[in-house]
Amino acid sequence: MALQIGIVGLPNVGKSTLFNALTQAGAAVAAYPFTTIEPNQGTVAVPDPRLEALATMVGPEQVTPATVEFVDIAGLVRGAHRGEGLGNQFLGHIRNVDAIALVCRCFEDPDVAHVDGKVDPLRDLGVLDLELTLADLETVERRLDKVRSVAKAKPRDHAAELKALETLHARLEAGERVPSGERLEAALAQEMQLLTAKKRIYVANVGEEDLPDGGQWVEEIARLAREEGASHLVLCAQLEADLSDWPPDEAADYRAEIGRSPVGVNAPAGLEHSGLVALAKAGHEVLDLITFFTITGGREVRAWPIPRGTKAAQAAGKVHSQMEQGFIRAEVVHFEQLVAVGNWQKTREQGILRVEGRDYEVQDGDVCLFRFSP
Repeated sequence: MALQIGIVGLPNVGKSTLFNALTQAGAAVAAYPFTTIEPNQGTVAVPDPRLEALATMVGPEQVTPATVEFVDIAGLVRGAHRGEGLGNQFLGHIRNVDAIALVCRCFEDPDVAHVDGKVDPLRDLGVLDLELTLADLETVERRLDKVRSVAKAKPRDHAAELKALETLHARLEAGERVPSGERLEAALAQEMQLLTAKKRIYVANVGEEDLPDGGQWVEEIARLAREEGASHLVLCAQLEADLSDWPPDEAADYRAEIGRSPVGVNAPAGLEHSGLVALAKAGHEVLDLITFFTITGGREVRAWPIPRGTKAAQAAGKVHSQMEQGFIRAEVVHFEQLVAVGNWQKTREQGILRVEGRDYEVQDGDVCLFRFSP
């Protein structure tokens, strides 16, 4: 399955504009709240120069990149956990995603009203955090009621779960994020799909004139992300939407010139990546994903995102379940070495190709051929 990122924020912060720019899916956009009611979804390919290099070498019939599925979730407001602004429906849509991109409005525009009257991204993030926390509290309370009921008959069987749930409840009541260190608590948080347990990416949506650094509010968002161990990025959703219709080379040239001083050869560079690439990279980083590649004869070259630390047998199972069940070995070479020598056969001849067992941890950039018994 593709990495799934939910795009979340208050109304009128630029979520749907960003979604359209990333996916070119044509979601409704307007300068008033709740333009988005049902979540818009769009799956997009993640550009990867390594995959392009392998495809150039092999000349396959098909090139299959890694993908990211973006979910544009309607704007949350105060009281969303109680259903304000259809908030219960919106919060429910967030539970299924792998990571949450919290879009923070960091631009002034008199034609686009702010739901709270004034631009203040930290206040807006406080509203979002409160609503996610209160929604999680309700989820944990329902689970607590259920476990307490069944624990009356067999208290020992449910003592550990009950204690973990009570700890989770206390921390959420104190306004703390769901912990990730304690095994049972983390497992319960994942099982209940708690919103505050989701990995998050802070997206500062700025005006084009504030690129590439972001302007006055971005440092506050960056500091918050550092304190939480989260990821953050700066982009202009409107610019990304405008450039999505341009030829790729012209859009890249324009991005490269953004923020560049008109004089001096040492002028700062513009934007290195498009918003799509930046957000996809942030999603992979925050979830600690890596990418390995497979070459199926001359037919297909494919990228496969997996969690860092995945063993060879489990990576084979990503390709096909039978490969994991009948795993024999993995033949592995790093893509740079493969591209340098020119083809798979030469990696054998030059002793570059490695043979790895089922417990080998696949590395980012590995090209793998899995041997298995059907």
